[in-house]
Amino acid sequence: MINFYQSLSGFFVGVIVGLTGVGGGSLMTPLLVLLFGIHPVTAVGTDLLQAAITKAGGTYVHSKKKRVDWRITGLLAAGSLPSAIITLLGLHAFTGGLGSAKIITTTLGIALILTAVALALRSRMRRYLQARGREFVPAHPGLTIATGAVLGVLVSLSSVGAGALGVSALVFLYPQLAAKRIVASDLAHAVPLTLIAGVGHWIYGDVDWLLLGSLLVGSLPGIYIGSHLVGHIPERVLRVFLIAILLIIGARLLVF
Repeated sequence: MINFYQSLSGFFVGVIVGLTGVGGGSLMTPLLVLLFGIHPVTAVGTDLLQAAITKAGGTYVHSKKKRVDWRITGLLAAGSLPSAIITLLGLHAFTGGLGSAKIITTTLGIALILTAVALALRSRMRRYLQARGREFVPAHPGLTIATGAVLGVLVSLSSVGAGALGVSALVFLYPQLAAKRIVASDLAHAVPLTLIAGVGHWIYGDVDWLLLGSLLVGSLPGIYIGSHLVGHIPERVLRVFLIAILLIIGARLLVF
């Protein structure tokens, strides 16, 4: 039977993900554990599969509006998909199970807070460089692939990072890219990554299919609405909202 409160939670998280590209694992997994009492391993596995399906819907909307930079998405996937598979196989072989590691969530929390601060200072940094006749240098493809590899490991371990850390990394790697394109490109990359990690948890770990259904009832319309709102919100407002979300998620991870 569908749980109304779980669906409602899925809806609000879906709107945030569609609007900013972040908040899926970073908000939903702690929410499932702390609010609904779901076992951490089950929460991680279920949330990953929910994220894959939900973000596919958001990617469709962004793709139709031509916001996705498929080159960046492909480079991230080239690093993340192999690393996710290797991480899942390694964890099962050496530990016999999968789950969330405290050190990972703590590190991510610190990284996201620092990223939010840096993002808030981004405009000043750009003006500083331009005043001295300098411009941002495009990121080397290898850096994007390496970033994807790190994301693959983190997402497989904790379900956190596909959106939150992915968006943060793209902000630094591609500072000239508009916020809505960063959101769309990261969202597109998160689909295959969370799917592979989620299937791994299903095979080796645990997935609550009834919980998955309840979350999808809310998250699918939520991300659809959030993805459409992106085009109607000014760039500056979206960036401020993104900073606020990163700070909230970072603080949440530190006490999770």
